[in-house]
This record gives sequence, C-alpha cells and structure tokens, in this order.
Amino acid sequence: MRTEDKLFSFALAAVVVAHGMCATSAWAQNAEQSSSRPATTASEARPEFAILQGRWVRPDGGYVITIRSADAGGKLDASYANPAPLPFAAAQASRDGNTLKVFLELQAGGYNGSTYTLSYDPSKDILKGVYYQAVARQRFDVYFVRAR
Repeated sequence: MRTEDKLFSFALAAVVVAHGMCATSAWAQNAEQSSSRPATTASEARPEFAILQGRWVRPDGGYVITIRSADAGGKLDASYANPAPLPFAAAQASRDGNTLKVFLELQAGGYNGSTYTLSYDPSKDILKGVYYQAVARQRFDVYFVRAR
C-alpha cells in the first residue's frame, strides 16, 4: 500500500472514530438528561396552570414576563425582559384555595434576589401583587396585563 493511501486510510479511520465518539457522547448526554428530568405528559400536567401561559406586560414600565408552560409540580418555564431577556432563578405556580399564585425570582443582571409575588385575577385576566426590589429593599404594588 502506498504512503498516500495509508495516510488517507488513517485519516478516514480517525474521522469515523471521532464521529462515533461524538454520537456516543450526545446519546449519553440525552439519556442522562431524560433520566434526571421526567417528561410531563398531558395527563400529568395541572390544567389549572395553563391559564398562566402567555406574554404578560407591566404597563408602568414595559417589563415583560413570558410563561411558556408549567409542569405537574407548578414549575414554570418562564423568562423576564427589561428590555433584554433574563432568566428567572426560580419560577413557580401554586394554588392557595381558589387563587392561582406565581412566585418569580431574579438573580441575573444586578437584580440580586428581586422577586415578584403575584396572584392571577380571572375577572380582569391580570397578574397582580408585589415586586420586591432587593437592591433598594423596597416593595411596589404591580400588575401585569396579558399581551394580545
């Protein structure tokens, strides 16, 4: 076998091995993620939290909460924008009697533990409650309207 053919064969074998290692790594990572985080099915989801899904705007400043979904335990897939998007450190829905509650905590972007503690008002289709601005240690009454 010529030297060029040997080099080509070696390079081809290296590519095949590298590709196989990447595919195995991706498969293992996906398997680990799926085993550590069970999928929520429609029968497991709490339908009462579905009403919270959507884009909510605070009229006094244009701050936006986007709630994409809620799992069976009330954990929300949500984000914040002021105006740049920020993740929530915690985003949780719960029920207190007939009232749906939402708790949101911000750690990113200098918010340092600022929180929203909100209740859903079905008659007005708003989220209302208190914003705690952790840096200034101040509380503000706020509300969010659903963006249409």
